[in-house]
Amino acid sequence: MIESRGVATVIIGLVRPHMERTQPPRGLWVPFPLGRPLGEPADAGFQRRVLQAALDLLERRDGPVILEDFPDDSPSMADRGAWRPEFVLPPRPATLLETADEWIPALEAEMQSLIPAWEGAKRNSGRTMVGNSRLAQPDWLPYAAEFLRGNVPDSTVEGMSSAVLLRYVADDIKALYYEAAQAVAPYPTSRQMENWFWYETLASDFLRALRATAIESEHKGFNVACSRFVVPLPFVERR
Repeated sequence: MIESRGVATVIIGLVRPHMERTQPPRGLWVPFPLGRPLGEPADAGFQRRVLQAALDLLERRDGPVILEDFPDDSPSMADRGAWRPEFVLPPRPATLLETADEWIPALEAEMQSLIPAWEGAKRNSGRTMVGNSRLAQPDWLPYAAEFLRGNVPDSTVEGMSSAVLLRYVADDIKALYYEAAQAVAPYPTSRQMENWFWYETLASDFLRALRATAIESEHKGFNVACSRFVVPLPFVERR
């Protein structure tokens, strides 16, 4: 509608397949983490480059659809030497656990190993992203594990469906690990953080198990919420 009234537009997008389907008149795809369409926080020079590349599309006369790729990764995507979190996780099982009764104690032990680091990170920053589910941390795993048993438990949070609550529990788990891993400097890059979480933690295996169960579930809410929004597509395979 804006274009039809003679106002030229340009879109900066993070998911290229979406841009290919929607076909905006002018679009710049950027290979950055979700939530960072301009790249690096507090890096005005890099952000200016992204904005300039987007605005340059307004000068183009080809079309009717223009889709360009920004040529560079954001600086945080390039690894900066070796990095390990300050805590040591319990050994990760070589193969996926099979029952909810196995998952709960094993994953709780892993979480307890990083909670001191997470508490330190919360003190240092004065904030946390943990809390979307509104459940206490000890209640996360018993609730989520019910889905692995083939059940869809009632939501314990008013105004929130069972499936949405499960998604937020998954978000809280990820936030707990990510914040704990960034408790002290040197901090990991985005790529190092994602690779560590998705390829080295039992929590990531648990989320994959939930996703696999959701795909087979006939419960529409569970199927949609957990098959699409819990595990990013690049990390659905275990290493």
